[in-house]
Amino acid sequence: MELFPAIDLRGGRAVRLLQGDYAQETVYGDDPVALAESFAAAGARWIHVVDLDAARTGDPVNRPVVAAVAAAVRGRARVQTGGGVRSVADAEALAAAGVARVVMGSAAIKDRTLVASVFRVVPVAVGLDHRDGDVALHGWTQGSGLRVMDLLDCYPDAEAFIITNIARDGMLTGPDVEGLAAAAAASPIPVIASGGVSSLDDLRALDRVPGLAGVITGKAIYENRFTVSEALETLAGLS
Repeated sequence: MELFPAIDLRGGRAVRLLQGDYAQETVYGDDPVALAESFAAAGARWIHVVDLDAARTGDPVNRPVVAAVAAAVRGRARVQTGGGVRSVADAEALAAAGVARVVMGSAAIKDRTLVASVFRVVPVAVGLDHRDGDVALHGWTQGSGLRVMDLLDCYPDAEAFIITNIARDGMLTGPDVEGLAAAAAASPIPVIASGGVSSLDDLRALDRVPGLAGVITGKAIYENRFTVSEALETLAGLS
């Protein structure tokens, strides 16, 4: 199972939000590039970057930082990035910035054909962020009326699904193993887990889920629950 250490960008800084609430922000560093380099130096083969400003407003103010991250880890780690990826033009700009895969959430839910168009430019992961299985949109501020399980067959061009249980995001309460297992069993496309990871035991539990391809973790690393090296060693030992 692949590890995706996460860097969430807001105003050029590395931050984490509690359950996606912009009013509950913790700043973890003013140098996201150095942070990404430390993840790559520890052996991470992927880095997950989210532009929180773009997710909220559509204005890609952190795109130069994303490009700097991609340049800094080129040849060591690939960058997967989301937040405000709403068009083919957005994907083209990110691909030009060195991003290996984009994450599309609300835009992909609203227009399922968009993923196929973007896939011609750069590989796409579809982000399915949900509350009790109900998919949320626009920075988790709106409901979609759709269920995660009903969307898993709708994106044949997607390279992966990133499934986030909003109630667990940033809470360090453990991942939604049952829900992720159901999605992985139902999806012909690899599923990446996001939200709630708090310990190496959580990684071990996720690694036991058949079909689960990866796990995104951020706060547990920043709060020193484990290091990237320890996470990688744990997953390697379970392979």
